[in-house]
Amino acid sequence: MSKTVKLGIIGCGNICDAYINGCKQFPILEVYAVADIAFERAEEKANTHGITKAYLPVDLMADEAVDIVINLTIPAVHAEVSMQALKAGKHVYSEKPLATNLADGKALVDYADANNLRLGCAPDTFLGGGLQSARQVIDDGLIGEPIAANAFMLSRGVENWHPNPDFFFKAGGGPMFDMGPYYLTALIQFMGSIKGMSSTAAISFKERVIGSLPLAGQVIEVETPTHISCLLEFNSGKVATLMTSFDVWSSQVPRIEIYGSEGTLSVPDPNTFGGPVLLRKAGEDDWTELELTHSNYTSNMRGLGVADIANALQSGRPHRASGQQALHVLDAMETSLKAAAERKFLDLTTSTTVPKAMNPSLLEGELDS
Repeated sequence: MSKTVKLGIIGCGNICDAYINGCKQFPILEVYAVADIAFERAEEKANTHGITKAYLPVDLMADEAVDIVINLTIPAVHAEVSMQALKAGKHVYSEKPLATNLADGKALVDYADANNLRLGCAPDTFLGGGLQSARQVIDDGLIGEPIAANAFMLSRGVENWHPNPDFFFKAGGGPMFDMGPYYLTALIQFMGSIKGMSSTAAISFKERVIGSLPLAGQVIEVETPTHISCLLEFNSGKVATLMTSFDVWSSQVPRIEIYGSEGTLSVPDPNTFGGPVLLRKAGEDDWTELELTHSNYTSNMRGLGVADIANALQSGRPHRASGQQALHVLDAMETSLKAAAERKFLDLTTSTTVPKAMNPSLLEGELDS
C-alpha cells in the first residue's frame, strides 16, 4: 500500500482552491499544511478546507512532516521560494513558470539533481485525458508523420477579472510567461524538444486599467510585451508557429493544430484537461470528433502533476512534469523575447525528453508506477 505523501502549499491566492480540491482526489496525497506571508489568508484556507496546519512560509518549510512543497506564489518569487524549499530538504512542485529567468531556473534544476530531490512544475494539463488522447492519435500514426503545427493563445488579458493583475504586465509576466507554458509544453509532447526560434513582439497598449475589484480603476504601466509571434524549429526537424497575446478581443483561430503527412489533428485547449480531439484525414470532407482514449482526468485536476511526483517517489520512476521540461519551456519563453529584441533566430541552450505517456486504463485517483 502506498504511503500518504504530505503536502504543504505556499501561497493562498487565486489558484489555491483548485490545487487543494484537485489534490484531494488522490488517495496518495494529503494536503497537510498551507502557508502565506499574510497568515490570515492561510488560516482562512485551512479552516475552509479542513487542513491540519496554517503557517507562515518559513514555519511550513521547517515542518519535517511536509514531503512536497507546492509553490503557488507570484512568478517573481517562484525561484526564491522553490530554492528555499529545496534547501529545507523538501521536494517541490511549482506553479508556472519555473522561474522568470533561465539562470534561476537552471540553479533550481541543478540543486534538485545534486541533492536527490524531485522538482516539478506546472502545467500538468498535458497529463489530462484530452492532450493524452491527442498524443495517442499521433503515436498510433493516424495523421502519418507530424510535419508542422500552429498554436494560438489570443485574449484581451486579465485586468478585467483578476483581483490583482499588476504582475501579469511586468517582467516575468505577459502572455508568453503566463500562458506560453501550456502551449509550449503541449507542443513538446507532440513534436519533441525545441532547437531554436525567431519572433516579433510588441507592447500594443502602454497602460491597462483594472476593471476588477478591489483595484478597479487603477492604471497598470505595461513593462513586458503583450503580443508575441514565434517561429519554432524542433530538433526533430518539425516546425511550428506560436502566437500569444493579451491584445485580442476575439478570434476564430484554433488552439493547436498538428499537421501530418496523412491528416490534421485539432488539439483541445492546453489550459484544460479534457477534449475535444478532432481528426480530419486526407481526402475526408469534414472533421471527426474522436472518443478519448484516455477518459480519466478530464475535469479540473490541478495537482495531477503533484500526484505523479508522489507516485514516482515511491516507485523510483521519473516524474512527468519535470523540472528539466519546465526549464526547457522557460528557455523557449526567454529566447522568444530575446529573439524579438535582437531581431535574430536564436538557438536554445537546453533540451528535454518527452515523458512517458499516461496509461489509458487508469481510474481517477490512480497513477501508474
